[in-house]
Amino acid sequence: MSGTLSCSATDLAVLLGPNATAAADYICGQLGTVNSKFTDVAFAVDNTYLLFSAYLVFSMQLGFAMLCAGSVRAKNTMNIMLTNVLDAAAGGLFYYLFGYAFAFGSPSNGFIGKQNFGLKDFPTATNDYSVFLYQWAFAIAAAGITSGSIAERTQFVAYLIYSSFLTGFVYPVVSHWFWSPDGWASPFRTEGDLLFSTGAIDFAGSGVVHMVGGIAGLWGALIEGPRLGRFDNGGRAIALRGHSASLVVLGTFLLWFGWYGFNPGSFNKILVTYESGSMNGQWSAVGRTAVTTTLAGCTAALTTLFGKRLLSGHWKVTDVCNGLLGGFAAITGGCSVVEPWAAIICGFLAALVLLGCNKLAERLRYDDPLEAAQLHGGCGAWGLIFTALFAEEKYLNQIYGAKPGRPHGLFMGGGGKLLGAQLIQIVVITGWVSATMGTLFFILKKMKLLRISAEDEMAGMDMTRHGGFAYMYFDDDECHKAIQLRKVQPRSPSPSGVTTTPV
Repeated sequence: MSGTLSCSATDLAVLLGPNATAAADYICGQLGTVNSKFTDVAFAVDNTYLLFSAYLVFSMQLGFAMLCAGSVRAKNTMNIMLTNVLDAAAGGLFYYLFGYAFAFGSPSNGFIGKQNFGLKDFPTATNDYSVFLYQWAFAIAAAGITSGSIAERTQFVAYLIYSSFLTGFVYPVVSHWFWSPDGWASPFRTEGDLLFSTGAIDFAGSGVVHMVGGIAGLWGALIEGPRLGRFDNGGRAIALRGHSASLVVLGTFLLWFGWYGFNPGSFNKILVTYESGSMNGQWSAVGRTAVTTTLAGCTAALTTLFGKRLLSGHWKVTDVCNGLLGGFAAITGGCSVVEPWAAIICGFLAALVLLGCNKLAERLRYDDPLEAAQLHGGCGAWGLIFTALFAEEKYLNQIYGAKPGRPHGLFMGGGGKLLGAQLIQIVVITGWVSATMGTLFFILKKMKLLRISAEDEMAGMDMTRHGGFAYMYFDDDECHKAIQLRKVQPRSPSPSGVTTTPV
C-alpha cells in the first residue's frame, strides 16, 4: 500500500494534556500494530493475485495441448499431447535450476542474471515464490509455441533437448534483457541510462514470449523441412487438415481464458494506489488491460473470418481461432499502456499480418502445422510496433515510474524514441533466437536426432513411437477407400400402379 499510518507520542501527549505520555505511547503502539496488519494484508492480496494469475497462465498449457491435438492428424495425437506435457515438466526443472537465475537473479549484469540458481537464497527482498511460479508458466508457454511448428515429423529426443535449452537458457536471457531491473533494455533499469530514454516496452511478452517461441519454431520447421505430402512436385500447397476442429475450438477458448492471467496478471500486484482516495489505482489498470486484450482478440477474429471468406469462399472456424490468438499475441506487449479503441486497431492489423504471413509461408513452401511462427512471431513483432505508435504517456508513467517528458507513442505525440527501442527489441530477439535455436536445430539435424524416418512419418508417430493410436479413427484417404457410395436406382411403377424402390 502506498500510504502508512504514523503516530508521534510526543505530539499526541501535547493534545492529551499533562501526564499523558503513557496514554500517548499506548495509542501510538496500537496504531503501529494496525499499520503492520494493513501491510501484511497488502502483501497477502498481491501474492494471492499473482498466484491466481500463475494458475491461469498454467491452464494455457491445456489450451495449447487441445489446440495442437486438433490441428494435427489423428495418427500423431498422442505424440503432440506428450510433447505438451513434457514442455511443462522439463521446463519446470530447468527453469528452477537455471532459468530463473539467468532471468531475474540479482545483482547481475545487463546481459544475464547470475544469482538464485536452484532458488538458492530465495525468496529475496523483492521476489517471493509466487514470482517464480508465474515466470515459469511464461517460460513453458514459449516452449509450447515452438512445439506446434515442428509437429508431426520430429523425433521425441529433439523435443526434450530443445525444450530444456529454450526454457533453461534462451528464453531467460531475453526476459532478463527486457524485464529485469538489471537488463540493458529494460524500462525498469535502476542503474545507467534507459535505452532511448525509455527502455523497450513489452508489458506481457509480445516479443519476450511470442517472438521467442515463434522464431524458434521458424528455425525448427525450416531446418526440418515440410511434412511429406504438404507440397506437390510443382510446389503447390496441399492441405493436411487437422483431425478435430472441436479440439481446436476448445483449446482456443482455454487459451482465451488463460490470457486473462497472462496480460492483466503481468502487473504482479493489484493493491497499488495511483491517486489516494479515488478509483484510479492498479486495480483499474488491471481491468483496462483485460478489456484491451478482449477487444484485440475479438477484432482479429472477425477480421480473419471475413478475410478468409473473401480469399477462400469459406467460413472456417479454425482460421478464426488462429486469428483470435494472433490478436491476443499482438496486444500482449502494449495491453496495459493503450486505450481500448487502440486495441481494435491492433487486432484488425494483426489479422492482416497473419493472413499475409500465411500467404508468404505458402509461397516459400514453409510448413508450420499450427501457423505458430506466423501467428506468434509475426503478430508478436507487430504488437511491439503497435505499442510504439499508440502507448499513452500517463499509463507509462503509472506503470514504469513517473518521468517528465517520457517518450511514448508516436501517434500520441511522443516522438520516435520508443519506436527506435521497439525496433531494436525486434532485431535483437530475432538475432539471439536465430543464433541459439537455429544452431541447436542444425546440430540435431546433423546428428540425425531431429526428424523421424519417412516410413514412421507416413504411418504416424502414435503407432511407431508411442505404442498405439490415441483412439480409433480413419484418416481422410482411408475413409475414401472404406466408404463406397451406392448408386441410387430410379423408381419404377409396379403393375398395380404403386411406385416401388429397389432394395
